[in-house]
Amino acid sequence: MSDKTTILSTKTLSTIQKQVLLDEAIQVIEADFIKTENASFEIKNLNKNLIFTSQNAVLSILQHPTIEQLKQKTVFCVGLKTKELLNENGFTVEAYTGYAEDLAEIITLVYSDESFTFFSGNLRRDTLPEMLTENGISFNEIKVYDTTLTPHKISEKVDGILFFSPSAVTSYLKKNTLANEKLFCIGNTTADALRAVLSETKIKNIKTAYQPSVENVIEQVIEYYKAP
Repeated sequence: MSDKTTILSTKTLSTIQKQVLLDEAIQVIEADFIKTENASFEIKNLNKNLIFTSQNAVLSILQHPTIEQLKQKTVFCVGLKTKELLNENGFTVEAYTGYAEDLAEIITLVYSDESFTFFSGNLRRDTLPEMLTENGISFNEIKVYDTTLTPHKISEKVDGILFFSPSAVTSYLKKNTLANEKLFCIGNTTADALRAVLSETKIKNIKTAYQPSVENVIEQVIEYYKAP
């Protein structure tokens, strides 16, 4: 591995996550390309089951005065980290998947007679609500957090870029362009956001994590730059 390998992370990594890369002689530049904040919201028309597709939604709900009532509900979620956060705070997770489309499919196939409340953000993807609507699933949606784009101009030359959400892709491209960097994505929806703006010749530069987690993205980076 070259000692000159430098990657850009479009979110600030934890000290441990960053050290894993530094230990492999991979230099890290970090910048937060999105910002999330809890939104003001009212909980009404709460259905039997709850849906979370991000940790941000969980963190916002944990601040609500009716939190103990919410913990009595059955929960469906996207992401292992989201599931762990819910379990740590006393929720019972009935089912979780890595991607929203897979969760919508499970709900449609197994829980079609149930009703759901989906806690979302302002920039959430349309995949889950559209699939639930198309399959006649009873649900309502409550926006509980806001995502704001925070673009930065990156002047340093980097070998790879780590993307953790479609919103970060949008934010990055507001002040930067993509050249020949290797693009590491946390999941398929993030990779799809890149494919939408890349030419056919550059799509091969995308590498998607096997599991949608920050740690797995880091593993993909190390595996790639260790390759002969």
